[in-house]
Amino acid sequence: MSSIASVPWTSRLTEQDLFLFNEGTHFRLYEKLGCHPTAVEGVAGAAFAVWAPAAQRVSVIGDFNGWNPDANYLDPRASSGIWEGFVPGARAGMAYKYRIASRYNGYVVDKADPFAFAYEMPPRTASIVANLDYQWHDRDWMASRAKKHSLSAPIAIYEVHLGSWMRVPQEGNRSLTYREIAPRLAEHVKKMGFTHVELMPVLEHPFYGSWGYQVTGFFAPTARYGSPADFMYMVDYLHQQGIGVFLDWVPAHFPTDEHGLIYFDGTHLYEHADPLQRIHPDWKSAIFNYGRHEVRAFLISSALFWLDRYHIDGLRVDAVASMLYLDYSRREGEWVPNAFGGRENLEAISFLRRLNEEVYRGYPDVQTMAEESTAWGMVSRPTYVGGLGFGLKWDMGWMHDTLKYFEREPVHRRHHHNELTFRMLYAFTENFVLPLSHDEVVHGKGSLLNKMPGDEWQRFANLRLLLGYMFGQPGKKLLFMGDEFAQGWEWNHEGSLDWHLLQYPIHKGFERWVIDLCSTYRREPALHELDCDPAGFEWIDCTDAESSILAFLRKSKRADDMVLVVCNATPVPRQGYRVGVPRGGWWQELLNSDARDYGGSGIGNAGGLNADHTPFHGRPCSLPLTVPPLSAVILKPSA
Repeated sequence: MSSIASVPWTSRLTEQDLFLFNEGTHFRLYEKLGCHPTAVEGVAGAAFAVWAPAAQRVSVIGDFNGWNPDANYLDPRASSGIWEGFVPGARAGMAYKYRIASRYNGYVVDKADPFAFAYEMPPRTASIVANLDYQWHDRDWMASRAKKHSLSAPIAIYEVHLGSWMRVPQEGNRSLTYREIAPRLAEHVKKMGFTHVELMPVLEHPFYGSWGYQVTGFFAPTARYGSPADFMYMVDYLHQQGIGVFLDWVPAHFPTDEHGLIYFDGTHLYEHADPLQRIHPDWKSAIFNYGRHEVRAFLISSALFWLDRYHIDGLRVDAVASMLYLDYSRREGEWVPNAFGGRENLEAISFLRRLNEEVYRGYPDVQTMAEESTAWGMVSRPTYVGGLGFGLKWDMGWMHDTLKYFEREPVHRRHHHNELTFRMLYAFTENFVLPLSHDEVVHGKGSLLNKMPGDEWQRFANLRLLLGYMFGQPGKKLLFMGDEFAQGWEWNHEGSLDWHLLQYPIHKGFERWVIDLCSTYRREPALHELDCDPAGFEWIDCTDAESSILAFLRKSKRADDMVLVVCNATPVPRQGYRVGVPRGGWWQELLNSDARDYGGSGIGNAGGLNADHTPFHGRPCSLPLTVPPLSAVILKPSA
């Protein structure tokens, strides 16, 4: 059943490729499997290769053969489980699938290509013959990005859902394309002062309402906003504007749509065969079998693919907690213990460690980030000391405790002071990102603004304080789109952000506050250089629960470089509030969230004040501060 008898065809797959694939250590599978346009003996077409070890026969169906399942059969490659062949007439832009007839139960199915570089526009589900030709222009960014991704660099991330960031109401409220969004997004991010964007998953997904978190195309950007070249253009454009691009990547699970990975060859090929391990109880999606060599190679190849072919600067790995625990969201009797009787998913742990080792081996100038919500140790520590090997970890505990605190009426906050101070007991056990992400403004949770108590003025003041406190804390920063101008409603993926709010002074003032926060964070080494080092933080006073005031120092690698952060979580202004400091002289007020420019009441320290030689808080000098209501104030001593 040769695919083309008249043309001598040489396989792209060497014996070494097959060995490494079956061993689970071939991490550039996108160069070998899937569809690759080529020519054989002057005949234009495409080489196809797909893993389907339980198949009895496999053929390629598509636009090039009238979707005839008998026109182009593939040949099995020894005992590797791979079927391959050359199909004449297959050209870029043509749709195709694999017709797979299993050896079991007469199962026959049409599957999209797991390694396809492009797909039809959803809800259509076929793969598209595509190449990845593109002329990049981001050499300067790529040559310098290692410094920008250092743990001592300022990293302020703007999280974006491309389909709802900005829409075109004049054209049926459609989303922007990759090429349309590139200049608009770059201009906004530069104006705000963020260093990176993080794209919620753009890997192809059949259900738009999953926000990209249920992926069928692990090697293809979604066709909703354009072609692979269009997506490359967007990344390229952002890089040329000095903006890094992180990508949400989802190796924890996949949807059960028939055209996807589920039951691929009539067996549970990518997912667990055991029903107690196969389906995620929360999302009703299939869970990858990390113990299968070829599945590990598939996933790690996907991760490296985006770093290689799309110049992505880092991967935020979604739902890591669900991968680490066998009993995640499961009741007793609904999960299978590991070989030692424990709840830890040993195969997933091994996979994550190898993933991070391969990423940093090939791309030492990027970052991987774990969205991990438990107390699992050493997530962002090297594998050689027993860690998982991530570069950074989202601090979900900080997010939860901080929002819980800020949702309280100020009169009650003095009883919950520990919700803010507790973080410093663990703040340097990992390399943390402080996230205020999309998860906090969906499913009825309301916008950040609407979480804040009080009247309109107090809600805006509370939110300015929250972000001031966030940017003062050690750790990299992440803010979801819309939060930078205090969007009033929770996020709706079917619409655009409420950009019209910026015509109102109170929202415009809030945007100005975020601009100045980002600028100060980037400009002041003390606010970022030791984000992940305990030497960069020092409490001045964490005990004044009655006044709901916190005071702490942030420090850089230079002993004399520091800033003072003072936060007042009550609507009561404090006059002459004494705060101990390590040196006398002039302390400039760098930022004051209560400034009138930001929508505040204008209470402050008139640009700064002198520290006198009154010892306080165990320091030789002190500042008699005016601490505005519901405010964050940042001061810096003169050189």
